[in-house]
Amino acid sequence: MTSHAMAVGAVAGAIASTALQRHPSFGRKNSKNNATKKIPTSSPKTKAAAAPRGNGKNVGILALEVYTPRTYISQTALEEHSGVSAGRYTLGLGQEGLAITGDAEDVNSMALTVTHSLLEKYDIDPNTVGRLEVGTETLVDKSKSTKTVLMDLFPDNTDIEGATVINACYGGTSALLNAFNWVESDAWDGRYAIVIAVDIATYARGPARPTCGAGAVAVLVGRNAPLALVDPREKATHASNVYDFFKPDHSVEYPVVDGALSQVCYYRALEDCYTKFCDRVDRLNGVGVAAEDGGDVAKDEECFHAEAADYFVFHAPYNKLVQKSYGRMHLMDARRKHARELLRKDPEEKKEDEKDNGNGSSTPQDRSSGSALAEEHLTKPIEETYSDRALEGTLKSISKSSFNQRLTDANSASKIVGNTYAASVFLGLASLVDKAGSRGELTPGKTAVVFSYGSGAIATMYRLHVREPTNDNNGERVFTIDDMAKKMDLTAHLATREEVHPQELDLALETRARMHRGGAPYSPVYPTAGRMFPGTYFLNGINPKWVRSYSRVPLDSEPAPAGSSGMLAPPIVLRLAKRDANSTPATGMLGV
Repeated sequence: MTSHAMAVGAVAGAIASTALQRHPSFGRKNSKNNATKKIPTSSPKTKAAAAPRGNGKNVGILALEVYTPRTYISQTALEEHSGVSAGRYTLGLGQEGLAITGDAEDVNSMALTVTHSLLEKYDIDPNTVGRLEVGTETLVDKSKSTKTVLMDLFPDNTDIEGATVINACYGGTSALLNAFNWVESDAWDGRYAIVIAVDIATYARGPARPTCGAGAVAVLVGRNAPLALVDPREKATHASNVYDFFKPDHSVEYPVVDGALSQVCYYRALEDCYTKFCDRVDRLNGVGVAAEDGGDVAKDEECFHAEAADYFVFHAPYNKLVQKSYGRMHLMDARRKHARELLRKDPEEKKEDEKDNGNGSSTPQDRSSGSALAEEHLTKPIEETYSDRALEGTLKSISKSSFNQRLTDANSASKIVGNTYAASVFLGLASLVDKAGSRGELTPGKTAVVFSYGSGAIATMYRLHVREPTNDNNGERVFTIDDMAKKMDLTAHLATREEVHPQELDLALETRARMHRGGAPYSPVYPTAGRMFPGTYFLNGINPKWVRSYSRVPLDSEPAPAGSSGMLAPPIVLRLAKRDANSTPATGMLGV
């Protein structure tokens, strides 16, 4: 892959960025005046895990709810059905299953399902919601937003801000940051914000099809949160113009994908966000990063690094990409450390090092991992490292233990649900709360760094802090991690899904493709209500004026026992599959 084929975003070394001041006294308990004070460049007592600052509002996540279709396909069975080598999808992609649905569910129905479930499980009065925003890229209308469809759940409340945000897999994160900003601002009126991230990931026949999936996550946002963006400055964003994944053909659901380019763009965005995030956190902690700041170069142990957070949550198109990306964070740590070492040396020492390195007599060590990284990996342009398979293997080895400790819980759900586009990073957060929260390990003081990426490309990295919400006996409702984990009960819920034959993947996607081309009126054919979870909304049909209507499976209904109902697709779908030629839109190309 040549560098000219990829737009901006290459990261080389540390990028210094001045911490933004939301208020002159923001984060300083004893500020006596309004003069803006320069953050000190070094402090021997400050560590990477310093106590969080903040303005005391503790805006963040109060509650989470997850929806994914009841039917799924095993990746092992899909490997056998597709005739590929064993391990192609399970080991090559790091996936175990993927959720599927036919034409009876769309992005509106899934958003209705997860929003209604959130309101019910947490007993939220619809009139106490003041902001509702949706992030999705699975559009069913180029004008009318999914947010407006959800207003049916708020019949007596028309005063709700928000809309639908679109940018590939980033829309949900943009909606979340908008909600955070609203709740933190003076414009906040005391009501909750709800963010919905929802998508149905579909690909044309080809190597990318095993990375399909479907899911929705609802997030309740407010102050005094148990999972809070304590300091809004602990955030960094990357934005660039690239064509790695996009949907220019409105006659099909499928994207145009350059898988190799998309992976590089993901790396670029991650490295840019991570470098700026580290820099920002270090400065907020009073740690210097450059000699020109007027202080000593920071000690390595004072600087933020890939093992400074208790947990990481990544956007996960497939989990092998997450593992590779976390390894590259360790590479960025080593490069930053190498840059600091050069700053500590006087000019004569630098000349001597350059002479030694030129003779091949010096190999720097990444002491944090105990593994050697070649000098070239610390100094050559970062773009030249993306295709280095030997380096990839080294980074995997360096980061393996930390990856298992910090990312396994967050990756658990996406491995069996598949790609959920805008909902992916939120599914990771829900999985973390479900796993670590249920074990009682998400305790106050722990942190989770979240990385969200959307092709095109926009990405953001931010840090959430686990805290014990205060109870001032003022009538304010208190939400907890424990309650969140119990109400979701995600692991147990996913275990009740129904595995279907891998042939269903093609049948479901081709049925959705026919619906997309078919126009109005249209009547969905499957899955039927008996194959859906109780409480699931489904599409009744599209009338001649293109108006969609929805119904809900009763909460007291009993779905058909898993594995007892034969094919998910009804006979008409099987007949059409034989009759119709397969749709032939642009095919994704995913490098495994």
